[in-house]
Amino acid sequence: MRREPGHGDRLSYYDFGRTTVYASAHDPRFSYCLYVPDSYEEAGSRRYDLLVTIHGTARDIAGCREQFVQLAERHDLIVLAPLFPGGISKPMELSSYKLLSANEYRYDLALLAMIDEIAARYRIRSDRFSLQGFSGGGHFSHRFLYLHPERLSAVSIGAPGIVTLLDFDRDFWVGVRNFEQCFRKPIDLEAMREVAVQMVIGADDTDIWEITVSPQNVLWMPGCEQAGANRLERLVSLKSSFQHNGIAVRHDVVPGVAHRMAGLAPAINAFFDVFYTQRKAGPPLDYKAVGTLP
Repeated sequence: MRREPGHGDRLSYYDFGRTTVYASAHDPRFSYCLYVPDSYEEAGSRRYDLLVTIHGTARDIAGCREQFVQLAERHDLIVLAPLFPGGISKPMELSSYKLLSANEYRYDLALLAMIDEIAARYRIRSDRFSLQGFSGGGHFSHRFLYLHPERLSAVSIGAPGIVTLLDFDRDFWVGVRNFEQCFRKPIDLEAMREVAVQMVIGADDTDIWEITVSPQNVLWMPGCEQAGANRLERLVSLKSSFQHNGIAVRHDVVPGVAHRMAGLAPAINAFFDVFYTQRKAGPPLDYKAVGTLP
C-alpha cells in the first residue's frame, strides 16, 4: 500500500517503492536508497528478507536497485543500494571501498550500520542477508564474505577485476594469510560453507586496461599476477580457491556479454530466484544447484 505525501507517519510516501536517497546516520558521507515491495505494510507482522547490491566504480546505485525490483516483488525482499562516494580516503580516489578498509576506515562496518538503521524502520531479517556486487561491487562482495560469512545467506560475486584468493600462503590482498592481522577477525571456513555462492561474468569480459597491476601500481605486491591476466581467468582462480577449501560455487559465464551489469542481471536474478524458492521449500538447500539457469 502506497502512502500519500504529508501523512506524518513513521514511514512517509518517499519510503516505499523506489525510495529517496538518505544519508547514513552512522556517517553522513555515505548514503543509500531502497526498494520496498508493494506487499509491505507498516501495520503488518511479516518480516522481509534483505538483498544488498553494491555498486561498481561508476556508482549508479539507482541502476543497481532497478535490476532487482521484480525479484523483490516475487520474493518480498527489501533491496538496499549503498553509496560509497569517491574521494573518501584521499581526493579523487575511487577504489578504497573495494578492499573494505582505507586509512583505518571500515566500509564493511559502514554497511552493517546502514542495515541496523533500516532495521529500526522496516521489518527486515537483519541477522542474515543476501549480497550482490558487480565489478567494484564484486571486489567488495567476496571480501565481505571472508570477513562476515555469519551475516550472509547468499552472495553473488560479479566480475571483480582484482581478486583476493582464499590462499593461506600469501598475504592480503593477494591471499588471506594475514587476514586476522588486517581485520582483527579470522577466516571462518565453516561459516563460509553455509553461504550460497555465485560467481558470474560475461564470456566477452576480456579487457585488461583497468585491472593490470604493474610494479609501479600502489596495489602491486608479490604474487599479484598469480590469479590470471583478465577477469575471466581471475574468477576461475577465485572459484578454484573456494572449492579447494570445500566451498560450493555456482559459476555462470554468460555468452555474448562483456563487462556490463545489465547483461549479467538475468543470471544473477536466476541465482537468487532459485535460492529464495529453495529456501522457502525448506532444508536441505543444495548450494551447488542454486542459480542453475534454464
